[in-house]
Amino acid sequence: MAAYRRKRGLIAESSGRSKKPKLQQKAAENEDGAGDEFTIPPPVSEGKWLNKERVLIFSSRGINFRTRHLMQDLRTLMPHAKADTKMDRKDKLFVINEVCEMKNCNKCIYFEAKKKQDLYMWISNAPEGPSAKFLVQNIHTLAELKMTGNCLKGSRPLLSFDPVASPFGRHLTPWSLWLQIFGTPRYHPKSQPFVDHVFAFSLADKRIWFRNYQIIEEDASLVEIGPRFVLNLIKIFKGSFGGPTLYENPHYQSPNMHRRIIRLATAAKVREKQQVKTLHKMKSREGVQVVPQDPTEDVFATPAPEKPVVIETEPPLQKPRVKRKDKKFKRQRLAKKRV
Repeated sequence: MAAYRRKRGLIAESSGRSKKPKLQQKAAENEDGAGDEFTIPPPVSEGKWLNKERVLIFSSRGINFRTRHLMQDLRTLMPHAKADTKMDRKDKLFVINEVCEMKNCNKCIYFEAKKKQDLYMWISNAPEGPSAKFLVQNIHTLAELKMTGNCLKGSRPLLSFDPVASPFGRHLTPWSLWLQIFGTPRYHPKSQPFVDHVFAFSLADKRIWFRNYQIIEEDASLVEIGPRFVLNLIKIFKGSFGGPTLYENPHYQSPNMHRRIIRLATAAKVREKQQVKTLHKMKSREGVQVVPQDPTEDVFATPAPEKPVVIETEPPLQKPRVKRKDKKFKRQRLAKKRV
């Protein structure tokens, strides 16, 4: 080993002491070195995460771009949401309960597309139930609206329900499901401890209107953020994605029936126009007489004598063509006109 050289003004360290100095020491042992200790700041919220609600948001195959953007907006607004791959349309709906169990989710929002133009939304409490089926109409996503409102990602929302009487009779299942699904659990790891926006569920025209508003700090006014859509309730089931029917909306009209009524109304208008045209033609053929016929007009009428009918059995003789000698040729007539 190389010889150890002692520098001037320094005292050699004892061999029993470690080479690296310890920065974190107890206050009882080293009171002078309290300024060198590392301190970890406390967490933002010291509460305990008790509400373990997790929502699975996914869809079936065959959805359009607007539905895909709506699902992405809902996942952005809900920090306790999870995503999954699209489900095949041939699979039964009760398979979703197994998917929720594998994803460790107890709530589900499932978008079902039919005929590439109709969109249905299922909300369910997996796997016991209940569940509700809605028809989604008038979808407007965040990128499409371009509203001026804005909110912090992961912040907890206020849920505002319409104070009027429930359109579902004595069944309040949809309201309780909305509260459990869209309400961000307190002290969720991905959530922020701020409340800066409102989820509004309004009732109008026997439908549920969803809106998302920002709360302005200065005057507590509301500015819309998006997305927005309208839900038309179809049925409420006792089980998850099936089971006995608890409530059926009597005012619901299927999209197929709605399109059929529109086609029948259009066909009725076309038939009415054709009937009007036919009636107009019949009137024009009859000939409308403005002045009625006078019965005394034929009193002094003298009938014309009838001519004998002559039947010619031979063709008439042709007249002989006589050529005019004084008639000039065509070129002479044209030359005379030019002069």
